[in-house]
Amino acid sequence: MEYQPPAAEADEGIQHSLFGEILDWMLAPLLLLWPMSIAITYLVAKSIANQPFDHALEDSVTVLAQQVRAVDGKVIKGLPGSARDILRADDIDNVYFQIQGPHGEHIDGDRDLPPPVIDEEELPTSANVHFRNDSMHGTPVRIAYAFVRLEHKPGTEAPLALVQVAETLEKRAQLANEIIKGVILPQFIILPIVLALVWFALARGLSPLAQLQERIRARGSDDLSPIAPNQVPEEISPLVNSLNDMLARLSSSIEMQKRFIADAAHQMKTPLAGMRMQSELALRQTDSTEIHRSLEQLAKSSEAATRLVNQLLALARAENQPQAGTSMQLLSLSDLARSTVQDWVSASFAARIDLGYEGPDEPLEIEGNPTMLREMLSNLIDNALRYIPAGASVTVRVRSDQQHAILEVEDTGPGIAPAERQRVFERFYRILGNKAEGSGLGLAIVREIAHQHGVEVEIYNNPRATQPKLPGALFRLAFPLPPEPPIEESEAPYYG
Repeated sequence: MEYQPPAAEADEGIQHSLFGEILDWMLAPLLLLWPMSIAITYLVAKSIANQPFDHALEDSVTVLAQQVRAVDGKVIKGLPGSARDILRADDIDNVYFQIQGPHGEHIDGDRDLPPPVIDEEELPTSANVHFRNDSMHGTPVRIAYAFVRLEHKPGTEAPLALVQVAETLEKRAQLANEIIKGVILPQFIILPIVLALVWFALARGLSPLAQLQERIRARGSDDLSPIAPNQVPEEISPLVNSLNDMLARLSSSIEMQKRFIADAAHQMKTPLAGMRMQSELALRQTDSTEIHRSLEQLAKSSEAATRLVNQLLALARAENQPQAGTSMQLLSLSDLARSTVQDWVSASFAARIDLGYEGPDEPLEIEGNPTMLREMLSNLIDNALRYIPAGASVTVRVRSDQQHAILEVEDTGPGIAPAERQRVFERFYRILGNKAEGSGLGLAIVREIAHQHGVEVEIYNNPRATQPKLPGALFRLAFPLPPEPPIEESEAPYYG
């Protein structure tokens, strides 16, 4: 098989450095702007270098133009040989000049100097000096030129003579290079210093993160106290506040688990101690009747311990369910309630209690976890069967209003006093004076599952109770109805 290189890791799986990200965003524009700065500096240097030499060319053209005049209709120049030598005297650049008559005839100077390209209709009417770039014998030159108005007869148009002075660009290039060196060379020294300062400033600015990391790492494994927000920069305060919120939730969860374990261990002691006592008593008995009685008590204690363990597991599952997520699905509350009631019919017969169901014929749908909702309703029914006397009745009812699907479990028992209605939802809490067997976890499970579904459990007296001494209890949960699906265009009613 041909070797295949490993696939590149997805960008999401690569851990990025905050220091590197900030450094990139700071240095990338700097390194991008630096070449642009060099180019702009070069253009500015050339412009600066042109100015003094253009002034010198302009002076030369002005002086030369003053020596040109017309005598008897002929163009003559009064430029002596010494002045011509001074004009051409330059150790670095070559200087050229030219004088042309009104009709382009050569008067003096270099014949090869190219004339300016000027439209006949746009001939200049004054002696202003103009500049252009051109070439002389293949060498770039800077040319200054002006048109000299000659003497003329009245009533005729004044003739124009052309005066040009050209100069090669060597001195200009040298001056521009000196300017660029004076500007750019210090940047090669300054740039590394700037990079070092940026690196140092960035490391200094991110040092609070490193200090925060050290403080968190130095904490003990059981230290969940909040981090002081005033010890970190303002920009990190939202992160620290979020971390403190998470620590508070974690601390609350750990405390809840510790309390749960302590309460469970405490509650398990009673059935386990009873089982041990009954087993030891059975071992000491010789009478078969006493042994049988001890074994019956042992079975009851085992049943109570099993029920306690199952309810502890149910409560743990309820507390670890997500409030919203993949566990929620669309289900029929009426069908779930009907099937749950059927599961408890035999237990109600054994307790001589009338267990009934009232609900709509059509399914009443809500969003929820069917397993957890069945566990919740089973605990409500079990709670009612345990705490009401024989001959009483329990009714599970499902109904709806315009916004909610309502689940009710009502009984005709002794009811729950208003002062006790909040405390009965606490773990292992049992109303004083009640001799019914129970763990005190059933209603805690009910409340936890209800909270996972975003609803509250409300307790009232049974409005259908007929005996004053037995006001009964009514547990009510109102589930929000799911939104109706949008009507498709093909299913929309047509009104013709």
